[in-house]
Amino acid sequence: MPNKIRSQEVTEGPSRAPARAFLRAMGLTDDDLKKPFVGVASTWNEATPCNITLNRQAQAAKRGVREAGGTPREFVAISVSDGIAMGHEGMRASLVSREVIADSIELMMHAHRYDALVGLAGCDKSLPGTLMAMARLNLPAVFLYGGTILPGKFRGHDVTIQDVYEAVGAYEAGKMTEAELHELECAACPVAGSCGGQFTANTMACVAEAIGLALPGSGSAPAVDETRDRYAELAGRTVMDLLEKNIRPRDILTMEAFENAIAIAAATGGSTNIALHMPALAKECGLTVTLDDVDRVSRRTPTIADLKPGGRYVALDMHRVGGIPVVLKVLLDAGLLHGDCLTVTGKTHRENLKDVKLPKDQDVIVPVEKAISPTGGLVILRGNLAPEGGVIKVAGVKKLQHRGPARCFDSEQETFEAIARREVKAGDTVVIRYEGPRGAPGMPEMLAVTAALVGQGLGYDVCLLTDGRFSGATRGLMVGHIGPEAYIGGPLALVKNGDMIKIDAEAGTLDVELPEAELTKRRAAWKAKPPRYTSGAMAKYATIVGPACEGAVTVAKP
Repeated sequence: MPNKIRSQEVTEGPSRAPARAFLRAMGLTDDDLKKPFVGVASTWNEATPCNITLNRQAQAAKRGVREAGGTPREFVAISVSDGIAMGHEGMRASLVSREVIADSIELMMHAHRYDALVGLAGCDKSLPGTLMAMARLNLPAVFLYGGTILPGKFRGHDVTIQDVYEAVGAYEAGKMTEAELHELECAACPVAGSCGGQFTANTMACVAEAIGLALPGSGSAPAVDETRDRYAELAGRTVMDLLEKNIRPRDILTMEAFENAIAIAAATGGSTNIALHMPALAKECGLTVTLDDVDRVSRRTPTIADLKPGGRYVALDMHRVGGIPVVLKVLLDAGLLHGDCLTVTGKTHRENLKDVKLPKDQDVIVPVEKAISPTGGLVILRGNLAPEGGVIKVAGVKKLQHRGPARCFDSEQETFEAIARREVKAGDTVVIRYEGPRGAPGMPEMLAVTAALVGQGLGYDVCLLTDGRFSGATRGLMVGHIGPEAYIGGPLALVKNGDMIKIDAEAGTLDVELPEAELTKRRAAWKAKPPRYTSGAMAKYATIVGPACEGAVTVAKP
C-alpha cells in the first residue's frame, strides 16, 4: 500500500479521536482503522427494478475489499427510473439526476477521505453519473453494472419494456385490446434488472468495459445471475490492487479509450444518450469529446451486434454468446479498437482479450465481413435547424431521408395528446421544442411519443425532431439533441406549421427550407418563454446547465 493514504487524515493522531469514536460506534476495530478505506457506492433503491439487486452485489464487493486488506464503507446515491418517469412531468428529473449522482458520490468520498471507490449502478443515468464521479475524484476505482433484466414472454415471443410502450400506441390505434395490453404489461418485466435491449443502461455497460473502468465480462450477466456476485467480489479485490499500484481513472480515460467507448456503442446499435454522456465524462478528465468525434468513430465502425431496438436480440442473448468481450474482440481483430489502452485489470485490452473467440453457429454478434451495416448506429446531423448538431440512431432504420411539412408542438405532452387523437399523419415532420437542457429543464426523453408513433404504424413514415432526447428504446426516424435549443432562441423555435423540413441521415443534414432572411425576421420577432420552474433543484439546474452538444453538464457560472 502507499505509505500515505488520505483516510489517515481521519484515522490517525490524537486530534482524530472524535472521528475514530464515531467509526468505532459502527463496529470498526483498531485493525480496521489502519487499513485503506474503500467507498462502496451503489444506487440501490426500490424505485426501479434496475437497482433493486445492487444492495446484494454491494455486500459481495465489500467482501472482496476485506479479503484484499481494505475497510469497505458502503453508501448510496439516488437513481431516477427513466421508465417510470417516462411520459410525464417527472421525466424532467432524469438527466438532472446524473449530476446529483456524480455530485453526491464526490461529496461522500471527499468528506470522509476514502482512498478508493467501487461504484455499482443499474439505471440509465446512474451509470454515467457514477463514472463521472470516478473521473472527477481520480482515486483508484472500479465500476460494476448491476445487470440486465431477463426478457419476458408474451404469446411465445421474447418481449421487453419497449414492446409495452409501443403497445400503448397500438391500443390507441385500435390494434390491441385493453386485455391484451394488460397481459403484455404483466409479462414484459419478469425479474429485477435493467431494460433488456441495447437501450441506455446496456449501452453504458458496454461503454464501461470498452473504456476500461469495468472488469472484462462484468457487464453481460443478468442482474439475477449469481455470477454477478463473483464479479462484485473481484471488483473489491481489484480496487485494492489498483490502490497498491496507484492506477487511477485518468490513467485509463485517454482519448483512445473514449474512441473505444464510442466504437462499441456504434457497433451494437446503442443509445443516442452516449452523445451526452461521453462529452460529459471527458470533461471530468479535462478532455474534449465532441459530436464530431461521435460521428467520425461511428461512421468507421460497422454494426456487428443484432440487438433491439433496431435488431432482433436482447442483452441476454449477447451474454449467452460471450457478452461484451466478444464484441470488443471482433473490433480489435478488425483494427477498430485501440488494443493498447490500459484497463482496471492493470492490463491492456489486447492482453485481456487474447483468449476470447467469436462463437460459431450464432448470429447475435457477427464478424466485420458479415456486418449488419457497414457503419455504426449513430449519426450527427447539421444544418440551418441544427448548427450545434442533432443526433439520430440509424441502426435498423431503412428510410434515412425525409421531406415533409412541420407539425409544431411546444411540449412532449401536447404532442402525445395529438398523436393519441390521430392528428399526426404520414409524411409529417413532428417538431417538439422547448424540451432542451434549460428549456424543459432536464432534456426529457420522448419514448412515450416515439413508441406511440411506432405503435400506430407511423414510426418510419413520420420524422420527429426535438431539442429533447430519446430513450435507448426509441426506433424510427427520430432526431434529438438539436441545438441550440429553442428556449434560448435556437432555430427550432422559429419553425412554423407547414414549413418544409428536409432530413438526410446519410448526408448528415437537417434543414428547414426557408431563406436566411425569413429566419432572421422570425428571430427578431421571437420572445423567450418564462422558465417552467423558479425554485428548487430544477430551477438551479436550468441556470447552470450547458448545451447538449457539450454533454449538458452543470458548471459554476462566475
